[in-house]
Amino acid sequence: MELGIGIGWRPEIADAVEALPGIDWVEAVAENLCADHLPASLVRLRARGVTVVPHGVSLGLGGAERPDPGRLAGLAARATLLGTPLVTEHIAFVRAGGARTASPVLEAGHLLPVPRTRAALDVLCENVRVAQDSLPVPLALENIAALISWPDEELTEGQFLAELVERTGVRLLIDVANLHTNHVNRGEDPATALDELPVEAIAYVHVAGGVEKDGVWHDTHAHPVTAPVLGVLAELRSRIAPPGVLLERDDDFPPAAELAGELDTIRATLEARAHADADRDGVREPVRRAPRPTPPARRPEDPEALRDRVAVAQTSLLSALVAGTPAPEGFDHRRLGVQSRALAAKRADVVAKVAPELPQILGLGYRDAFLAYARSRPMSAGYRRDALDFAEQLLIAGRPADEAARRRLTRWWQDRTAPRPPRRTTRLVRAARSVLAGR
Repeated sequence: MELGIGIGWRPEIADAVEALPGIDWVEAVAENLCADHLPASLVRLRARGVTVVPHGVSLGLGGAERPDPGRLAGLAARATLLGTPLVTEHIAFVRAGGARTASPVLEAGHLLPVPRTRAALDVLCENVRVAQDSLPVPLALENIAALISWPDEELTEGQFLAELVERTGVRLLIDVANLHTNHVNRGEDPATALDELPVEAIAYVHVAGGVEKDGVWHDTHAHPVTAPVLGVLAELRSRIAPPGVLLERDDDFPPAAELAGELDTIRATLEARAHADADRDGVREPVRRAPRPTPPARRPEDPEALRDRVAVAQTSLLSALVAGTPAPEGFDHRRLGVQSRALAAKRADVVAKVAPELPQILGLGYRDAFLAYARSRPMSAGYRRDALDFAEQLLIAGRPADEAARRRLTRWWQDRTAPRPPRRTTRLVRAARSVLAGR
């Protein structure tokens, strides 16, 4: 299906998106939509004939467990509600732990890279097939950006994606910004990845901005698209005319005119490369394809034992990132530190969005207080639960020091936890009553 040029729909820029000229389609984060009704802006866009594609972020198809049926049902319901031609997700894991490792479930709050090993690929392929069987429309999967590399990987990114497509028939969502990120952070050549992957399986393309700091590229989706990212887009366009290209922006939203300008630049990049690559007869060069390596002979392994092995590896990594446990052997300790700090910072930012009262109550002390909390308290559920746990920990410690702020935080916490009794009930209720009694 030809999608054209689109932009990521976000509530903060809904009005701007509706007013942008030449928008053929939009993509909305699936988890931010209700399963039974749509925001008015998306209703209006659909009435105009604008395609809306739901983009999932929480399935964790690269994780050791099979996809959660409830999450799959929710994604399927949103696909049906939107009347979309496809749904998309990521090649990533987002949680680890649990029964397979006899440890608590840990949530990353972020997309983490799957090791490019055949064991991890086996697990991913089965998970993809489970998801495909549960969804009413085709599935496309996105390559992610990464700050860290797994040791002892057996496949390049392009080879990993090619075999995934061959074994499952899944479509690809290629993020050219993520290819650039992996070039800076992991030394992987985007052109090589494009040569190796099956470009004919591309459903659409993401383009996004980022920033380089201390030799590490951060895929922020909060900065303008850079020339190197546009260069990767041009490389892709030299191989295939992608069915759709979408601009992503998730934070620090610029004025609508700047968004329109970035879309114009994307269009110009695609058109310029198309013209440059045409020969004198106007016929495109054939798509280049690097030779595929022959898979080594492998002894069959019990599927559950395979999942257990992947679970142990992913839990060890995630625990090092969010719980301060020792780094698994073979990882770059400096990069793990960068990733750990990035996860905590993102966690603080998202909690501030889902619970904006917390930075209002705590003022300038919010961020330092949350980062201190995050160092000792890994996230084990969603961000809303994380916000409540953070407030609970502050109140147990008798904070904030300002009495009026402490009363406001107590009321906020009580309003959102009632009628469910809180953990450590007696101690916390006594503390709350003591605070409120001092009014």
